[in-house]
Amino acid sequence: MKYLAITLIVHGPDPVTGQRKSTHERFREVVANAELAEELGFDGFGVGERHERPFISSAPPVVLSHLAARTSRIRLFTAVTTLSLLDPVRAAEDYATLDNLSDGRLELIIGKGNGAAQRDLFAVTPEDQWERNAESFELFRRIWRDGRVTAEPRFRPALHDAEVWPRPLQQPIRIWHGSATSRESVEVAAAHGDPLFSANVTNPIEPYAELVAFYRERWAVHGHDPADAVVGAGSAGYYATPRSQDALAAYRPIYEFQRARAGEAGLPHPWADFEDYVARSSALIGSPQQVIDKVQRYHERLGHTVMHLHADASGLTDAQHRDSLALFRSEIAPVLDRSIPDPPWPLPATELTGATS
Repeated sequence: MKYLAITLIVHGPDPVTGQRKSTHERFREVVANAELAEELGFDGFGVGERHERPFISSAPPVVLSHLAARTSRIRLFTAVTTLSLLDPVRAAEDYATLDNLSDGRLELIIGKGNGAAQRDLFAVTPEDQWERNAESFELFRRIWRDGRVTAEPRFRPALHDAEVWPRPLQQPIRIWHGSATSRESVEVAAAHGDPLFSANVTNPIEPYAELVAFYRERWAVHGHDPADAVVGAGSAGYYATPRSQDALAAYRPIYEFQRARAGEAGLPHPWADFEDYVARSSALIGSPQQVIDKVQRYHERLGHTVMHLHADASGLTDAQHRDSLALFRSEIAPVLDRSIPDPPWPLPATELTGATS
């Protein structure tokens, strides 16, 4: 199994202390967490893309380029690249540049994105967001595949034998499709033979398992070998300690804060209480064995071979955060690795080609 640490770069008050870091401090924290993830042996570090409060992850190519300079091994993920909001030409340029700067460590997870505020910011409507996403993806893919493109898209100016530079270092860069509830994303992933990353965060497992089953069904319909389907899955939270009681006590106020914020925003909250959240959500909270048991239960339903943990320490002290991630790598991951196979996992392009940055 492979393990990612992912941040959406939420910029809000700490759930326990109520203190809010400055924007500068928050970005420095992201850098430190990426360095920690590489130090502990995580396989990837992901940065989300959001264009509304309370997030400051509006420029993932910039953040990931900085992380590329501060790390050397860990693969760098977008989580997700919101192609429905972006000019695919500009996105292709940015991420090809990033792939070269990172020595071929980029992994792209694409999705339409969500949130009314960011749709309004980019003049995208609920009615056209899926068409924009599909069109941008097709054009984006052609640019990286062909280099020179002629196209008359609906949502951006026409291209006439246009050249787009630079080319990515990796040929090809792996593109994942992120999906929470939409069959549209799943269908595109299956049609192209691309891996799927299930959000697996907001709800109980049933809708995510249904979507993954649909992906595997459509994968076969499109003529792909079922053994080649790759699925990743998120987790709603993570904190492990040697004694489960300590993990539960530390995480309870974090849950209560998240529940209160969801209520203020009018968002659905499917959990009756903290105990229900720990039992039925994808959150991994408790002793190492309890975390192992839950990941394996989810694997039985999803068949995923990549999973993510939250990269941020929000609500935990820096020491608690570091100790918990170290415990995952030392006691949890080795057990999971014995029962869950690895997906295909590319080496950096420089190791494959002998190129230099």
